[in-house]
Amino acid sequence: MTNVTGARRKANGLRTASDSRLARFILAVGAIVVLILLFRLFTNFDVFPESWDIGLADPIDRARRWLINNQTSHWLYTVFLNPITDAIDWGIRRLESILRWFPWYSYPLFTGVGLWWTRGRVAGVLGLASVALIGVIDLWEESFATLALMGVSVLMSMVIGIPLGIAAWRSDAVARVVRPTLDAMQTMPGFVYLIPFVLLFGVGRVPALISTVIFALAPVVRLTEVGLRTVPQVTVEASEMFGATERQTLRLVRLPQARPAIFAGMNQTTMLAMSMVVIAAFIGAGGLGQVVLRAMQSIEVGQASEAGIAIVIMAIILDRFSTGIATADPGHDALALRWLAVAVTVVAVVGGLLGHNEFPESLNWQFAPYVDDATDWARDNLYDIGGSGIGTGPFSDFVTLEFVTPLRELLSSDIPWPAMIGIGVVLGLWARGIRLAVGIGAALFAIGFLGMWALSMDTLAQTIVAVAITLIIGVPVGIMTSHNDLLRTALKPVLDFFQTIPSFVLLVPVITLFHVGRIPGIIASVIYALPAAVHYTDLGLRRVPAEIHEAAESFGATRGQRLRRVEMPLAAPELMVAVNQVIMLILAMVVIAGLVGGGGLGLEAVRGLRRSDAVGRGFEAGIAIVLLASILDRLTRAIADRLRPPAAV
Repeated sequence: MTNVTGARRKANGLRTASDSRLARFILAVGAIVVLILLFRLFTNFDVFPESWDIGLADPIDRARRWLINNQTSHWLYTVFLNPITDAIDWGIRRLESILRWFPWYSYPLFTGVGLWWTRGRVAGVLGLASVALIGVIDLWEESFATLALMGVSVLMSMVIGIPLGIAAWRSDAVARVVRPTLDAMQTMPGFVYLIPFVLLFGVGRVPALISTVIFALAPVVRLTEVGLRTVPQVTVEASEMFGATERQTLRLVRLPQARPAIFAGMNQTTMLAMSMVVIAAFIGAGGLGQVVLRAMQSIEVGQASEAGIAIVIMAIILDRFSTGIATADPGHDALALRWLAVAVTVVAVVGGLLGHNEFPESLNWQFAPYVDDATDWARDNLYDIGGSGIGTGPFSDFVTLEFVTPLRELLSSDIPWPAMIGIGVVLGLWARGIRLAVGIGAALFAIGFLGMWALSMDTLAQTIVAVAITLIIGVPVGIMTSHNDLLRTALKPVLDFFQTIPSFVLLVPVITLFHVGRIPGIIASVIYALPAAVHYTDLGLRRVPAEIHEAAESFGATRGQRLRRVEMPLAAPELMVAVNQVIMLILAMVVIAGLVGGGGLGLEAVRGLRRSDAVGRGFEAGIAIVLLASILDRLTRAIADRLRPPAAV
């Protein structure tokens, strides 16, 4: 009874805080309406003035031409950049040659034994079969190129990230610099990393590797610092009592205690590196990503599906290895596994010496033709079913004409640009205060000064539509899974597949059904971001305390009332985190959507990657994407913090 009474008091406190938040929200909405009316009725402002464009693209293009002309003579290249390029390229080629030396059958065997050790027998059998499948679908050689590039990237990320995390733990001054830098790195879409390194290094595997390292660095730095900060003080004091020096305590006590967090960081870094290595195919990185890119350009859904499945297999195996290795406990299988590992090692060395390197062609079998046949049927029969105006084509036209285009025009011209900046400032004031408001205003002005205002509003319109569709689908599914463990278990592999498959693989079947335009990019973005919406909704609702449920039931609330009036308000912070993650994932698809006629900033970034005379414009688009992502990221995080109950802040 005491728990129920306390829960009632807590609920009353939450209701009071909720009323206060509602009043501030109404005030903010009123200010936004007044801003729009004032600028719309009493001024003639329209699109951001073109004369205010600072023209950043021209000096960047001139710098690019100068770099191309001086690659063989200037000290910047001969003393600094070329040696770095040669060393990195040598490392990638050396690792790839080592990987190719071992016999083909050693990889399924090593994977099977390794997953048996870390995850159990069933995982071992599935791992063995999955690796063999990569060879069966004739993607063995491309997989080595991807694995070598990713292996060097992860190694460099570890070498840089773990010491940086230790430095951030040791020094608050370092941490104050590192944390906002990592926030910016995690906010930036992966494609944006490629543009500056293409500017310096041209195309190839070296700029791909450097951009991959930077993109994947944040998790291992952050989690190394977090792991060291959460080591129990009593353990450290015991080490010091035995006379250990500070360095010995770090090496023998703190780092082993922080190992789970460090391994979690390594896991996340590996997954990010895997996704970036595939994206880096756009600048000539090769491997499986290049297969997907060629298939997408020629609309070969079957070939793209095969390469996508190979990438998913590699990603899942690496994920299971990196999450299981820290807690591996073979138990009674330890002796058998040890002998198996020795046997596989001997077989690998002997097979390498005998030259059993190539995967046998007699074992090849492709399912691509069957996928292509199914896709052709879907394209011919679903685009406009019987000329009735029902199908993927009419649906695409409807969403474009009724939602995307009107919203783009509303944001880019119907709402005057000063009012748009004022809206951002008002939202920043409401969400967190003057500092965020000034930051949003400055970022929006910067987008205009880059000459990217109209394109940014186009991208923002597509993002809003994609976020709305994702939440309309994802939140109800998350609500259902939070109340049904069986449904949650059944959906988990589907959602894992959507999260693991390379983002631009999703475009290939969508293009076939909807043709090029903004809608394929939006639909692929929705599929890519959907798991985050489901996961965070489910997580937020499951975290509602049991005593709150009891209090609601004691008031006679039905299940629907309890969900609507109790659970959803309490889960509001997690729901805003879901919105934040959905926005970030959809913005990560902006450049990819530009490949299929998505327009906006994505198209400019793609041109910057593909054309040497458009690097400057692509660089401007990349900066605009980062600014737009930063605005939406900071704003949604601040709103999530504001929605947290007072006791949780």
